[in-house]
Amino acid sequence: MGIIEHLSFGFSVAMSPMNLLYCLAGATLGTVVGIIPGLSPVTVIAMLLPITFKIPALSSLIMLSGIYYGAHHAGATTAIMLNMPGEPSSVVICFDGHPMARLGRAGAALCTSAISSFFAGCVAVIVIALFSPVLAQAALSFQAPEYTATIVLALVAVSVLSSRSLLTTIAMAVLGLLLGTVGTDVNSGAMRFTFGFLRLSEGVEFVAVAVGMFAFAEIISHLKDADQRRAVSAKVEGLIPTKADMKASWKPILRGTALGSLLGILPGTGPLLSSFASYALEKRISKHPEQFGEGAIEGVAGPEAANNAAALTHFIPMLTLGVPAGATMALMLGAMLIQGIAPGPQVLTQHPDLFWGLVASMWIGNMMLLVLNLPLIGIWIRLLNIPYRLLYPTILVFCCVGVYSVANSAFDVLLAAAFGGFGYIMRRLDCNGAPLVLGLVLGPVLEENLRRSLLLSRGDLTVFVTRPISLVLLLLAVGVVVSFSLPALRKATESRG
Repeated sequence: MGIIEHLSFGFSVAMSPMNLLYCLAGATLGTVVGIIPGLSPVTVIAMLLPITFKIPALSSLIMLSGIYYGAHHAGATTAIMLNMPGEPSSVVICFDGHPMARLGRAGAALCTSAISSFFAGCVAVIVIALFSPVLAQAALSFQAPEYTATIVLALVAVSVLSSRSLLTTIAMAVLGLLLGTVGTDVNSGAMRFTFGFLRLSEGVEFVAVAVGMFAFAEIISHLKDADQRRAVSAKVEGLIPTKADMKASWKPILRGTALGSLLGILPGTGPLLSSFASYALEKRISKHPEQFGEGAIEGVAGPEAANNAAALTHFIPMLTLGVPAGATMALMLGAMLIQGIAPGPQVLTQHPDLFWGLVASMWIGNMMLLVLNLPLIGIWIRLLNIPYRLLYPTILVFCCVGVYSVANSAFDVLLAAAFGGFGYIMRRLDCNGAPLVLGLVLGPVLEENLRRSLLLSRGDLTVFVTRPISLVLLLLAVGVVVSFSLPALRKATESRG
C-alpha cells in the first residue's frame, strides 16, 4: 500500500469512538499541563503510565502522545499572557509574545501561535508518514552491532545536548545503564545488585523511577514557592491577526516547520533546541532585527512552529528504531513495553493498526487543539488561579496510587519516594534526570545487543568498527562529544592564559 492507503487505514482506526475519546482526553489534559507552570508532560505521562495496563495499547499511546504534543501546543499561552512559559520549549515565546501582550496585541500573538502550531503539526504528521517507513525499512538490515552503536549514539546525544555539563549528564546516563542491570541475568540466572531485596529480582521498576525522578521531584522543587502566583485577567481581545501580521509570519512559519521537523528526528535535540534555533534564524535574516524582543510577530510564529514540528517528529526514531530521542519518548517507549509491544522496525509490519492509527490521531489531535486553545482561552487562563497547595497534594496521592497499582507493591512506592528525593537533589545540583531514565530504558537493550555482538564475533571488539554502519554511528557519537567539549576546553585554556 502507498502512503495515502496507509493514512486512510490509520484514520479508520483512529476515528473509532473510543480512540477519539482518548485523543480528546489527551489533548485536553495536555492543554492543562501546558498552561499550568510547574507541570510538564514528562511528569504527567509518568503519573499515567500505570493506567496503561488497563487500556488498549493504541488508545493509551494516543492519549499519552496527545498529552505530549498538547502541552507543547498550549505552553505559549502563559508565555504570552504572563511571561511565564508553561513548557521549557516556550521560553522563546516570552521574548516577543509577552511584549505583544503588553502592547495590547495578546489576541494576535495567541492566534498566530495556534495557527503556527496547527500548521507545523500537520506537516510533521506528513513527515512521519513519509519517512518512518523508509527508516524502518533501512533498520531491518541492522544487526546487533548496529543496534548497539545506535543506542550509544542516542545516549550520548541526549546526554550531551540536554545539559551544559558533559560530565554530569554522562554520569547520569551511566547510572541509568547500571540501574538497568539490576535483577536476574537472563543468561546465567544469577541475581545481580539486588542487595537481598526479592522485589528487585525482576529489575528496578521503570514506572517507580519515572514517577520519582519527574513527578515527586517536581512536587518537592515547587514546595518552596507553592503560593507565589500573580493575578491574571482572562479577557483577551482581537484574536484575528491583521493582514500585515499574516504577511510577516507565514515565511517564519514555513522555516520553523522545516527546521523543527529536521531537528526533531535527531536524538537529543527536540522542541527546546528547535525553538531557539528558529528564533536565532529569524533574527539573523530579518531586515529589522532591532524589533526582536519588542513584540516582533516573527519571534512568535517561527519558534512556535519549530517547537511543535519537533515535538511530533520526535516520535520517528522511537517508533521505527526503538530508540527514544528524549525523556518523554523514553516514557512512551516504556508504555509500549508495558503493553508487550517491542518498538522497532517490526512495529510497521506486526502492528500496522497501532502505527498508522497513532499517526492519524496526531492530525486529529492537532485539530482538537486548535479548537481547544482559542475559543476557550479564558477558561484555560482561569486555571492559573488554582492554588498550588490544592494541586500538588492531589498529584502526590494520584502518583502513589498509580505506582502501587502496577504490581500491588508498597516497595515500589517507597522506591519512587527514594528516587523523588534523589531527583530533587540532582535538580539542585543542576543534573538532568532525562539521561538516567533513558539509560534505564535502553540499558537492557544495549546489554542484550552488546552480548549478542560479542557472541557472534567470538569476543572480537573490532566488530563495531569493521561494519560500516556501526562505525559511522560511533564516529557520530564521538563527534558529538568532541564538538561539545572543545568550546569548554578552549574557554578553560583562555582563562588559564
